Amino acid sequence: MMEGKKSRMKVFRELPLHMLILPSVIALLVFNYTPMLGLLMAFQDFKPRLGFLHSPWVGFKHFQYMFTYPDSIQVIWNTLLIASFKIAANSLVPVVFALLLNEVRTLIFKKFVQTLVYLPHFLSWVILGGILTDILGNKGIVNHLLSGLGAEPVFFLGNSTWFRITVVISDVWKEFGFSTIIYLAAMSGINMSLYEAAEMDGAGRLKQTFHVTLPALVPVILVVGTLALGNILNAGFDQIFNLYNPLVYREGDIIDTFVYRVGLLDGSFSFATAVGLFKSAVSFILIVAAYRLAYRFGNYRIF
Repeated sequence: MMEGKKSRMKVFRELPLHMLILPSVIALLVFNYTPMLGLLMAFQDFKPRLGFLHSPWVGFKHFQYMFTYPDSIQVIWNTLLIASFKIAANSLVPVVFALLLNEVRTLIFKKFVQTLVYLPHFLSWVILGGILTDILGNKGIVNHLLSGLGAEPVFFLGNSTWFRITVVISDVWKEFGFSTIIYLAAMSGINMSLYEAAEMDGAGRLKQTFHVTLPALVPVILVVGTLALGNILNAGFDQIFNLYNPLVYREGDIIDTFVYRVGLLDGSFSFATAVGLFKSAVSFILIVAAYRLAYRFGNYRIF
């Protein structure tokens, strides 16, 4: 009797808190779960005038066609290649920068540099895409400098080789400052007595970095690296979409941009949905595997 009364009192007491999250739950259901009904198109020959209920079912036809479509394999390869280089670079550069920044002793200069490198993270790729197009274009400042040095101009966003390099470098430039926060936070938790002991043993700043700071960062690096594996098929739609053009479709087209062009521009809704569903299924498997690895090697778990 008393237990039931306490439970009811607890429900009434926490009701305002549940009401606070209700709008978020509704928004999640409407914008994240309801659109998942559209996955039915992957198994249909979808016709907008017929809708989901009356479009003919074709089973796994679109999935089979996906692996025989001339551009599918190239698109998957582009996605894996670009995403792999991004993951590798975005794992290495923030660690190196955090180690360098940790050695700065002038607090004002350190804060200034931190703020300066954080800023690009908060700019959208729509803005950065326009800036990079102007800077790296045939008449951009970079090619003006190259011409002034006697070198041939480089069409960074129109050359297949340079396009991939540009995509990776610009992504690292945008994100490495924000990613550094994780490692700086980890460094702040290192016991200072370890540095004092190393200094008493005659270790300089470089040896302290290699024998104290880096070993302390290894668990964090492992966790960040393994969790990044779940994004191996996410090469960055916003960035690629704002930078690429028909000249680099073969080497720069990724799964997300391919789905956009085939689905929305060409009207092949069912085929585009099948490609997107395939990507989501593989990404889900990789994310589960990444969390397993993070728990095994870094003792990281969500719940």
